[in-house]
Amino acid sequence: AITVKPVVGQVDHLLGEIRKTVEIGDRVLVTTLTKKTAEMLSEYLVEAGVKARYLHSDIGTVERIEIIRQLRQGKFDVLVGINLLREGLDLPEVGLVAILDADKQGFLRTDWALIQTMGRAARNANGRVILFGDHVSNAMQSAIDEVNRRRAYQEKYNKEHGIKPESIVKSIQDIAQGIISHDKSAQTKLEDFDPFEVDDLTDYIIDLEEQMKEAARNLEFEKAARLRDQISALRKRIEGQ
Repeated sequence: AITVKPVVGQVDHLLGEIRKTVEIGDRVLVTTLTKKTAEMLSEYLVEAGVKARYLHSDIGTVERIEIIRQLRQGKFDVLVGINLLREGLDLPEVGLVAILDADKQGFLRTDWALIQTMGRAARNANGRVILFGDHVSNAMQSAIDEVNRRRAYQEKYNKEHGIKPESIVKSIQDIAQGIISHDKSAQTKLEDFDPFEVDDLTDYIIDLEEQMKEAARNLEFEKAARLRDQISALRKRIEGQ
């Protein structure tokens, strides 16, 4: 299920939803737009008695694998991060994905990014998504429509074939291998951009998009095509494909 909630009171509402999710034995992923927000939210949740951790952008592969292992084992219940797309996360234990500032503009709040982030709850039969925003942006509506379309197709397929939805079961080793494979892939793509952090990449992609639009307006289609390919490559890098 996908729900949209207002920004006012979002932290208290999120806390309540986290507790309901944890009570049934599921885990929670929360994504924010800034490092400061992620850190503050993580601290608040811990002070409220929630077993939460913040996934820093500078954490190495080995430590990330250990954090994911501990999340799956239930040593903590909530993982807070900025860009959960690039972590190679495919966690069947995740029953709730919460996206803060879902209505804001930016690379991590485009329709495709929202679809991918929302998909982190698709592996769980009880999976839910909460989008927090003051209004429903075009990207949000597009993402919601697409996820609902996919769900309707899956439900129709399941009904036709007598399939009962169940949470996907994956070993911790599978998750670790996924993260390692993702890191190796990221290292071989767009090496010129390795110094960038996610926030920097976001700004850079927005700038490239403006250049692409300007080139198209000036009928410089070859230049626009090159910029389009560069943007696509950057998106795939962060998405982990």
